[in-house]
Amino acid sequence: MKFTALILLLALTGGFYAQVTNVKVSGMIFKTGEDSIFVSQYLGGTNYTDFIGAALSEDGNFELEGTVPAPNYYVIRFGKMHVPIILRKDSNIKMYGDGRNVDQFLNVVNSQESHDLIQYIRMVSDWQRLSAEAGQKINENPALSDSISQVMSAEFNRFKSQKQNFVARHGNSAALYPAFREINPAEDFATYKSLASQLIKAFPESPTIQQVSVEFDQQMKIQEALNILAVGKEAPDFEEKKPDGTTMKLSDLRGNIVLLDFWASWCGPCRRENPAVVKLYEKYKDEGFTIMSVSLDKDKARWEAAIQKDGLSWPNHVSDLGFWSSRVPKLYNVRGIPFTVLIDKEGNIIKTKLRAHELEVELMRIFGH
Repeated sequence: MKFTALILLLALTGGFYAQVTNVKVSGMIFKTGEDSIFVSQYLGGTNYTDFIGAALSEDGNFELEGTVPAPNYYVIRFGKMHVPIILRKDSNIKMYGDGRNVDQFLNVVNSQESHDLIQYIRMVSDWQRLSAEAGQKINENPALSDSISQVMSAEFNRFKSQKQNFVARHGNSAALYPAFREINPAEDFATYKSLASQLIKAFPESPTIQQVSVEFDQQMKIQEALNILAVGKEAPDFEEKKPDGTTMKLSDLRGNIVLLDFWASWCGPCRRENPAVVKLYEKYKDEGFTIMSVSLDKDKARWEAAIQKDGLSWPNHVSDLGFWSSRVPKLYNVRGIPFTVLIDKEGNIIKTKLRAHELEVELMRIFGH
């Protein structure tokens, strides 16, 4: 048993750097059927690179002591079987297990993160085994498909909850690495970012995690490229109707510092922000600051009444009265209001999601008072 393909991921990411590290691993793994044991890098299939070797006595005692290329993720190998381990500078770890069923019966002492790493991989292995068995039963008896699928759906939810709990309990641990490798950044970048940051903090001397850092930087650049509202990007231009039926473009306001303000007459938090925003407009309007308000209203009369009641004296009010289906909020990926985008004189984004007090600080920085 090789603790699933996750171990392959542990071994194949990142090259080893010149950080020769003294380590010691000893203990007892009985009934392996082997006479030697190694600290190795797993290369996939039956391929390994061995760094430290020692005799494995008939009763399973062993002592591995020597150097590895760097603090990193390794495996302890005997024959064609192996178990994962995390080795740091001067690690002195003890392992005790049953070589006939080492994926289930193995205890690690003096390395909590190695113990936790094994626990996670064991959990994933158990789920994979259960899933494979269910698939086999369905193949053998298709009539049981619905009942087995119902049971497996509950089991999967339990497994998913176990993984989430593991991540929550092991913050900033090097043992999070296999959980991290399961995340697709294109589908769940927030979790990917969280786990990458924790691993970089937990094990920065590991070449594997150094490679994670490189990959993470690349993914951040990809996310920034995908984010149309990234700082420094040109704010997407649009043309929309004003209350009198005429139209205006965002680009009509080039040369000004522009606050693009998404709001609605029915939005309580928006209305509570308005007095402070009006004061800032009055303070800086003669120095090149203006506001363009995009309403998510669907009732024109209520929209216009709110503009008057709140004293929104700037002339740049637009809306297609489409409520949450409005075109401009969709263009700007607005998921909730109030939502603001501060734009420089060249039409590039300075900051987003500024509330009134944050806007005041930013305008003071820009205008110097």
